[in-house]
Amino acid sequence: MLISMASGTMAQQALNSHVNVTSPEVTDSTVTFRLFAPEAKNVALLSEMDKAPLAMTRDSDGVWSTTVAFPRHDLFIYNFLLDGVRIADPSNPYTVRDISSTFSYFITPDTWYDTRDVPHGTVSHPWYDSPALGMNRRMTVYTPAAYHKYPDRRFPVLYLLHGMGGDETAWTDLGRVAQILDNMIEAGAINPMIVVMPNGNSTQAAAPGQTGEGNYVTTGSRSVSPKDSFEKSFPDIVRFVDSNYGTVADADHRAVAGLSMGGGHTWRIQQLYPEMASYFGMFSAAVGWKGDPERLTRKEDMLPARPAPKLYWISIGKDDFLYKLNEDFRKTLDDNHVHYAYLESDGGHTWNNWRSYLTTFLMNIFLPD
Repeated sequence: MLISMASGTMAQQALNSHVNVTSPEVTDSTVTFRLFAPEAKNVALLSEMDKAPLAMTRDSDGVWSTTVAFPRHDLFIYNFLLDGVRIADPSNPYTVRDISSTFSYFITPDTWYDTRDVPHGTVSHPWYDSPALGMNRRMTVYTPAAYHKYPDRRFPVLYLLHGMGGDETAWTDLGRVAQILDNMIEAGAINPMIVVMPNGNSTQAAAPGQTGEGNYVTTGSRSVSPKDSFEKSFPDIVRFVDSNYGTVADADHRAVAGLSMGGGHTWRIQQLYPEMASYFGMFSAAVGWKGDPERLTRKEDMLPARPAPKLYWISIGKDDFLYKLNEDFRKTLDDNHVHYAYLESDGGHTWNNWRSYLTTFLMNIFLPD
């Protein structure tokens, strides 16, 4: 009885524990953050909108606040720095995990990333057998609304790969894939497609908390896999998808793209299996062998394999720490007269860029001849 009463009390506390503070409050051009912390000595905002912490001011009721003009329409993650301790916004229930850190987030008006009243696709997490890796593994699959409305129809497939420290949930959680696809399909900007997001860490079966390893705290170093191991297992993923989903099972209806480590995986998958897909997208890509500093000096090893893809796409931010690597890569392609598409943006190694690159890449794949 006491346990039952305690559980009921905790539930009641959760219902009534919300402080009547609105945060974040988003307008067409600004966002206001608030934190009720009457005993705090210092509070600052940590966000993607500013490189340094932004001091917040306290009013007579103990509410700290600051108003910021956001630099562009986008999804932004943030935290508060409360007397030196980083915390999520207690007034904002919307959070996302990036590797081992949790952030609050908000979405500005007029982006592809918000949830709209449009036909919605379905996100599922099937498990598949990977003989190449010797394990049963988890992937995330987005199927568009039309997939269920027209069960006899066949669809093209985008295989979308995450970066170091990520897993099969990264592109749906941080990348907003379901919302992007739903909104862009409804707007007629792209054709309906299936998006497959596997776990690119070849030594892991699934995301933290989804395997017998339990709820461990992940790190970027857990993504380091034996050379070529994930890339060589890629046909296992394609076979599973073609066997269990309504796909058009040929290269012209397959695309592969990825960010950072996943961009490196994309580059290598094209070299290993050039006839498997016709579209390849590398976002802030870690091209070249891991742990092999001579890789970029062996120019012949950097080139795409034949047959040449319909689209060989490279995109990166001017401030990305992988910019020089990609610059050298592009020079090798130029010296060897390899045709590719290139998009350079402001900013660095961020999800703001990768979401933007994805929306542009989507509009350039599975086009009619």
